Amino acid sequence: MFEILTAAEMKTTDAQTIESGTPGFTLMQAAGLAVAQKIMDSATPCPVLILNGPGNNGGDGFVIAHTLKEKGWNVRVACTVKTPQLKGDAAKAAKQWDGPVEALNSNLAVKDAGLVVDAVFGTGFSGALPPETVTFFDKVRTKNLPVIAVDIPSGIDATAATVAEGTLHANASITFCRKKIAHTLQPTKDFCGAIHVAHIGIADETVAALNTQLFENDPALWLANFPLPAPNKHKYDRGHVGVLGGKQRTGAACLAAAAAQKAGAGVVTLAAPETAALVYQTYRASLMTDIWHDADSLKAIFRDPRKNTLVIGPGAGLDTQDAVEAALSFSKPAVIDGDVFTLYKDRPQDLFAHLSDKQVLTPHEGEFARLFPGITGHKVDRAREAAVKSGSIILLKGAETVIAAPDGTAIINTRAPATLATAGSGDVLAGLIAGLIAQNMPPFMAAAAGVWLHAKSASIYGIGLTAEDIISHTNQALKHLFSAPQENA
Repeated sequence: MFEILTAAEMKTTDAQTIESGTPGFTLMQAAGLAVAQKIMDSATPCPVLILNGPGNNGGDGFVIAHTLKEKGWNVRVACTVKTPQLKGDAAKAAKQWDGPVEALNSNLAVKDAGLVVDAVFGTGFSGALPPETVTFFDKVRTKNLPVIAVDIPSGIDATAATVAEGTLHANASITFCRKKIAHTLQPTKDFCGAIHVAHIGIADETVAALNTQLFENDPALWLANFPLPAPNKHKYDRGHVGVLGGKQRTGAACLAAAAAQKAGAGVVTLAAPETAALVYQTYRASLMTDIWHDADSLKAIFRDPRKNTLVIGPGAGLDTQDAVEAALSFSKPAVIDGDVFTLYKDRPQDLFAHLSDKQVLTPHEGEFARLFPGITGHKVDRAREAAVKSGSIILLKGAETVIAAPDGTAIINTRAPATLATAGSGDVLAGLIAGLIAQNMPPFMAAAAGVWLHAKSASIYGIGLTAEDIISHTNQALKHLFSAPQENA
């Protein structure tokens, strides 16, 4: 239920459903009825202007118009082509409409419309909007009218997640079967408004047969792999995280270490440089501290086989190249963040030589650009390409976070609150993921789970969030995870 589809994949599911015996017109009626019902559920009766295009999206619009009119709504319909030019199911839907059809061009009057339904172009759109359509859309913008988009706002490329000039912002978009890529990434997600998924008769098995590799983050994807304490296990059985501490910005490593504890790691050790040892030793009584003087002494600390997962980078500083390379040399499962991306920006291949799908890199956009210059496309494409290039798991942070594996599998986390834009938030995320990996959760799943816990903890706390608050509310996020999993979607 959490697949995210391309326009081509959606077209395939439609075709396969029709081949299996469901008429295309039945799917169109279900889609139109779903949109009409959403309008009736969320708006009071008002004059509605329905804008139809030449294809199946326009056919959905005719079904919407027919349904609303039957329920007593005042409906006007406009279309980009004359109805005799419509073909197939769209033509059949148009014949159900017994009212006038105005020409959708720059001369169309908005009149007294209280709501606009955008059914001009659907998920198959690419390129530029026709100038006549843009001119009319400008009238709608000037009136500041509420807009409901059928499937996706006209002007958005559902797969490339790009926006054509003149595209209307919708208050809500009702899409069918599954979300498309543009529903989940900025800036196109913002144009969609509130997104509702309507199920119109396409079987889950049909979608599953696509073997798509892109999903929206939800506990259902990884909950079966989530580690829980067992009565016959001791602390080292629950994993031992080693955190590389820097010499100056000590808070970053401390936050990562505390978060790893909250995620369930049985033991967490801060590897503290001698010059800042007192800070680390007095930060948190339940954290262990080992002191290093140089790269060799750090290697001695991380060589301990019980330290099965490392956190490398938060607050490491740019004067700790030898220490970072010493930590990386073990090729242990690790979460790599922060200053590592700057240290290796001019020689990323030296970093990649240490990596495999046991390591998770967690850059924000600026850090990503340093390490992967020249990679273009939307966020999913870029994260996937970086995962292949580095051979590691890439967690590209932001308003929506993308987790990508070298095999092309990717997960988008779409529900992180804006309050997470606070100092230390990324360090906490690194620690949460490391704590889960240390308990033998597969690194890709641990990354997705860590992102979810991070966002849920922040949502529970609310306004005024600091990085420490994320840690203190992780237990509430965990309680929510296991007490009400049905509410996590």
